[in-house]
Amino acid sequence: HPAQGANGHTCYWRRDLIRNLIAGILLLLMLGACSSKPTKSDAEFKGDPAEINAQLGIEYMRQGMYEAASEKLNKAVKQNPELQLAQVSLAILSEKLGEDNEAEKHYRKAYSINRKDPVTLNAYGQFLCRKGELEKADQMFVVAASDPLYKYPELILTNAGICAMDRPDVVLADTYFRKALQRNPSYPPALREMVRSSFAQQKYLATRAYLQRLQGVATLSPEFLWIGVQTESALQDLNAVSSYSMVLKNQHPEASETQALIEWESKLGDR
Repeated sequence: HPAQGANGHTCYWRRDLIRNLIAGILLLLMLGACSSKPTKSDAEFKGDPAEINAQLGIEYMRQGMYEAASEKLNKAVKQNPELQLAQVSLAILSEKLGEDNEAEKHYRKAYSINRKDPVTLNAYGQFLCRKGELEKADQMFVVAASDPLYKYPELILTNAGICAMDRPDVVLADTYFRKALQRNPSYPPALREMVRSSFAQQKYLATRAYLQRLQGVATLSPEFLWIGVQTESALQDLNAVSSYSMVLKNQHPEASETQALIEWESKLGDR
């Protein structure tokens, strides 16, 4: 029999929440406010000085040049404290640097400028979720996802689901993940969460279905290959078990999941 539930799934959800904050929100800021190429210099940006510095700050942050990003974003905020893009970008940078008090100050300011901006609501919601203010975070996500003009509702809905797992409210989380997949059926982060959630609930047919969908759009990590082994074992499909096992061992020999697989196989052999 497979291991019962997805061991360590809460850790995965927390890890993904923080990862989504930096990768997802930074991506949206780049798409929404700065179409520049990484090689652009200060002189190549044109427009309002505060907006120029905000865009440069976002670009530097994307490249991992945090000191330069901080300089530009702080300058933008001084030039125009009401520039929401600069405030939320500085909040994201501050959180990445572990400066939570500064992050909250800038999130609050960005939120006060426009309480319906999806990018701000999404980023602020994740920050609040990490702090444990789960209901307030959920309110942020709901408003953000309700914007009919927003291009990436699946990202917000997935973040809302990850946050709901911290309550924990599995039903609410799954509802968000499914809504995300309704908006974008091939969205890997939502598919990953549905694999984890279904497996944790021992819904093995659903786990198989979501795992197959995920495999169609992304390479399976050791985590999901191991879930595949356990799921197919529960469903008594030995060919599928063998297939997942072979890929896990051959492609990820040093992974902790591979060691778990070897130990599991050893126990089966002792029976």
